[in-house]
Order: sequence, then structure tokens, then C-alpha cells
Amino acid sequence: MFTNKILERAMWMIFVPVMLVTLLAACNGTALPPLPTSTPRSSPTPSEIPSPTPIQPTSLPTAIDIPTETALPPIPSETPIPQIVRFAVIGDYGSGKQPEADVAALVKSWNPDLIITTGDNNYPDGTAETIDSHIGQFFHEFIAPYIGSYGEGGQENRFFPSLGNHDWHSKGAQPYLDYFTLPGNERYYDFSYGPVHFYALDSDSREPDGVGRTSQQAVWLQNQLAVSTSPWNIVYFHHAPYSSGMHGDVDWMQWPFAEWGADVVLSGHDHTYERILRDGITYFVNGLGGKSKYSFFGVIDGSQMRYNQDYGAMLVEASENAIRFQFINRLNEVIDTFEIPQQ
Repeated sequence: MFTNKILERAMWMIFVPVMLVTLLAACNGTALPPLPTSTPRSSPTPSEIPSPTPIQPTSLPTAIDIPTETALPPIPSETPIPQIVRFAVIGDYGSGKQPEADVAALVKSWNPDLIITTGDNNYPDGTAETIDSHIGQFFHEFIAPYIGSYGEGGQENRFFPSLGNHDWHSKGAQPYLDYFTLPGNERYYDFSYGPVHFYALDSDSREPDGVGRTSQQAVWLQNQLAVSTSPWNIVYFHHAPYSSGMHGDVDWMQWPFAEWGADVVLSGHDHTYERILRDGITYFVNGLGGKSKYSFFGVIDGSQMRYNQDYGAMLVEASENAIRFQFINRLNEVIDTFEIPQQ
């Protein structure tokens, strides 16, 4: 009995203070802090929560990969203009025999930008039956479009011939015109490469537009030279205006080239090599491309260098400041070197 009273009194002693605290809190409007139900866990540090590795886009460039407008390179033209042009000159070559093969190998060893010819590309009669074996067999990689059967042609045409009298032995020089794709009317035409403007003429008397110095062809050349802005203007064709060789001078091709603005005249017809100074400009005879070799008959005025001992070709290198001509035989011997500085 006594024990029950003691327990009852203790409960009242606990209950009354709790009720007082509750009533005071209610009167003050403050909430009681919740009783924790369990021991709180400390939050993990950032190193304890691994973040997922972000997926990097593969198609988006980083900031360093995005060029600014000023950093964009210039868009190149389809055919970049070279500062120096390196070209070969062959003439009276189209025999299809070993000397031509030797000269072709020599020329290709120079890795020229282009090849020009001084005529007689297809002996003996310029026929369709022989044209590929006499030209394409040795130079197909320079010709575009190439329609022959000796391999791949070039991606762009780098072979620019001129007509010779043997090419005209076939009516209208038609096999030649069918085989090549050339500028203009294809019998005579012009083109530029780097610092050089080239003018290929037809010097054969069967040319429909004539070959005299007042012919339609000559008027065309005079007009083209008059408007040229190239550092160098090179005219080339078959019949040599001046020569110490078997054929000698061909008077109908003695046009006033220097007066019209030409810097150099290249020709063939005589199967020799000769360098001649006339009327203030240099004339070259280049006809040792592989058919045969001719003798010299005297020495004409202005002749400065003559050679006829072996076959060969000319290597020409031109910049805006100078142009250098070399004749090199098939044994790779340099026979003649001549340089013209820009005035």
C-alpha cells in the first residue's frame, strides 16, 4: 500500500513538469524539436560520392578547334598558279623508235610541269594508225583526255604540241586534231602557266588561216601579245625562221616577233639544236627529239650555238625574274645553257 502511493506520487512529479513545459511552449508559439529516432548519419564528403563521368560529344569541336573568321585559310583556286614553271621542249620526235624512247625517259626524269613540242609529232604521215604508238606510248601520262591504249592519261592536260609538216600529211591533220584536246581552234592557240604565256602557231602552208606575217593567224598573235601581262611570252611552232641546218631559213615565218612583244621563239624542222640572236630576241631550233640528225650547212648571222651529235631535249625554268634554257642530250650531258634576266 505504502509502495503504491510512492509510485503514484513519483508519476505525478514527472507528469506535472512536462505538462507545464507543454503549456508554456504552446503559449509562446514555438514548436518542439522532434525527438530523434536514431543516431543521425554524417553526410558523405564529395570524395565519397563518385560523380558519373560525363559523355563527351565526338562531333562537337572544342573551343580551340573552332577557327575564328580571320584564321580561315584562303580557298585555293582549281589550278594554283606556280611561281616557277619547269617545262620541256621536244621537236621532230615522233618516230616510235629507241631514240624517241631515250629522249622521253630523259624528259620525264626532270619531272616537268608540262611539255611543248615544235612539231612533227607523228612520222611519217601523221596517220591515225601510228599516232598513239608514236606519241601516247611515251607521253600518255601528260595527255588529258587520253584516248590511247598505253596506260592512264593525266588528270589535266600537260602536253601542248604544235603542228608540223608531217602531221599535215594526213588530210586536214585530222588524226592530230582528233587525238588531242587543245585550246582555241587547236591548230594555233595560247595558254598561260605561271609567269609564262605560251603561243603555239601552225607554220605549215596548209593552215586555213594562213602563215604570212599579215595572215589572220598573225593578226591573232599580234593582238594576243599586245594584251599580255605575263613576264614572259614564248612563241613556238615548227618551221624555223632562221637556221643553219639543211632546210635553212623559212622566210614566211619571219614575223616581227620582237616588235609584237615576244621574248623567245622556238621551232624545229631542221633536226639540229641551234641558238640564234636576231632582232634583239633569241630564236631556238630544237629538232633532235628522236627521228634523225641533220648536218649544218654554213653558219647564219646571229648563230651562237650549234649541236647535232646526239638526240636530246630542252629544259626551261622560268620565274618572274629570269628564264633559263638548257639543251641536254640523252646521255644527260648539258650541251648549252642560256639565261635571260627580266628587264
